[in-house]
Amino acid sequence: MAETKIIKTMRDAIIEKIYDQMHCNDRIFFLSADFGAPALDKVRDDFPERFINVGIAEQNLVNVACGLGLEGFIVYAYAITGFLSMRAYEQIRVNLALSCQHRPINVNLVGVGAGVSYDVAGPTHHCLEDISIMRTLPNIVTCSPCDWVTADRFVDFSINHNMPKYIRLDGKPLPNVYGHDCIINWQKGFNSLYKGSDICIVSTGYMTHRSQEIVHEFCEHGENIGLIDVFNLAPDAEALAAEIGRYKKVVTIEEGFKNRGGLDSLILQLINEKRLNVKFANIGFDSRYIFKSGGREVIYQAAGLSKKDMIEVITKSWD
Repeated sequence: MAETKIIKTMRDAIIEKIYDQMHCNDRIFFLSADFGAPALDKVRDDFPERFINVGIAEQNLVNVACGLGLEGFIVYAYAITGFLSMRAYEQIRVNLALSCQHRPINVNLVGVGAGVSYDVAGPTHHCLEDISIMRTLPNIVTCSPCDWVTADRFVDFSINHNMPKYIRLDGKPLPNVYGHDCIINWQKGFNSLYKGSDICIVSTGYMTHRSQEIVHEFCEHGENIGLIDVFNLAPDAEALAAEIGRYKKVVTIEEGFKNRGGLDSLILQLINEKRLNVKFANIGFDSRYIFKSGGREVIYQAAGLSKKDMIEVITKSWD
């Protein structure tokens, strides 16, 4: 019998897991930039001495988180993705990326609203740049789960790895891609969801859901393509190269700007460095902002990223 899908937000999954860990680990602090969640009420009520609301002040959020991290605490700093990654970028660079090169700091930046998941809020709240800019920083691990199961498993990884990490969460409730009891290897950083023959999609975050739909559609027409979900943007390079090297063509799909240092750049660099005999194509947002008002599908249509558009790019990969 197929496992029942459960629709849940990534942020609730992470906060619930952190809450459980706070009962047995008094080194955990949770900081918020005046940003709530249903699951956060229990943290605030049961651990008032380890919950700090710094207000709508993302730069100060990182400053306080760094200070606690330097004192040996495990810190989760929680805010809207676009504001956390860009408004506080200098603080992340100086306080975390630079400092941790000389002293361990376990600060985990938890951003909600990756890609265009805050769709109707417009381009000020869309976050299409964060993978690129966060990957630029040395010593910061950039994480991009596709579902709440992967997000839940991030907490154990974050506690046990004493370094700064940035995790980008989708803002909408989504069904699980992975089984409820699935073991997620965050250090490996990726998982092959489907094995194909000649062509493979490599996706991250929400686009893994869209990529699954595309794979199923191709399968209905007798075409067998693979799908690799990358959830750690600093994956095991040797293992990922070996997996990609099985295919003749790789197509990356990401909810971010293409050709700007995101997932596509990671994969293309890997192909070049390992000298893989693999052709490459990428799917993502062109370098322009979308002011069209509407839900995710409306934005995708305006950006030329409908499922039909994506299938057309992949189909051309056989030419």
